[in-house]
Amino acid sequence: MCDWMRACADLASPLYELMKQQVLGSKAIQTDDTPVPVLDPDLPHTRTGRIWTYVGDGEHPYIVYDYTPTRSRDGPEEFLKAFWGYLQADANSGYDHFYEEPERGIEEVACMAHVRRKYWEAQSSDLMRSTVMLAYIRLLYDVEREARDRKLKGEARQALRQKKSKPILEDIHAYLERERPHVLPKSPAGEAIAYTLSNWKALIRYCEDGDLEIDNTGAERSLRGVAVGRKNWMFYGSDNGGRTAAVLSSLIATSKRLGVDPFAYLRDLFERLSAHPQSRLAELLPDQWKAARHAVDGKEGR
Repeated sequence: MCDWMRACADLASPLYELMKQQVLGSKAIQTDDTPVPVLDPDLPHTRTGRIWTYVGDGEHPYIVYDYTPTRSRDGPEEFLKAFWGYLQADANSGYDHFYEEPERGIEEVACMAHVRRKYWEAQSSDLMRSTVMLAYIRLLYDVEREARDRKLKGEARQALRQKKSKPILEDIHAYLERERPHVLPKSPAGEAIAYTLSNWKALIRYCEDGDLEIDNTGAERSLRGVAVGRKNWMFYGSDNGGRTAAVLSSLIATSKRLGVDPFAYLRDLFERLSAHPQSRLAELLPDQWKAARHAVDGKEGR
């Protein structure tokens, strides 16, 4: 069965590379990573590999996974070498070199959900300050909910954020600067405040552009299947198995994002892929496949 999966991934590799190119064309990419156990014949136990996710924007609605044997920065460096735009991630230091080299053209966007999580965890030791911050952050998300309800995008969403979110963010910054001297630096609240202020510029960047998101939860959600799957498949059999999983999972996750039945898509894909002209490979991308299928169904319904 593993050999069958590998053969399918090899066949789909050109399509995977095309999906990768599409994601790299995004104005903003969300990324995250999660550990995966990998068998190693030289060890008496599994070692830890890494699955990275790269989520394209609305104009490039793909989710592409990449497997690396370690968590070193070489993985994102290789994947993102042709990318310029906004990169939204957690405060992993492995991404710092992207932002420190202006010629790369990559701007950091941080994740408000990570900030909220830190204050949630600090409630047991500093209920008052944590509650204040959680209330502030809820107000920010109320603005995002309003934008969704009104179906605001781009400049309209930016205008709403400038009007409603920016004053809240200014209040948050003033509050944290005022409270920082009164907490122990190594306490949960002190570390949460330090994390927030040290990443402040990246945290508020979403207000500068209505195409950006307030948090990185799109990338986190895309890794949920891997996290749940670890309890079922237990481990990857090798580094090659990690690559196989990355290719096939990219096709499945992108199909789900687009509302496409993954089984129907993959069945049709593997029936056509080997004989499909490489010059028209883009026709088999999940979004283009979906559009073509809807066009056929529309004609048959007339």
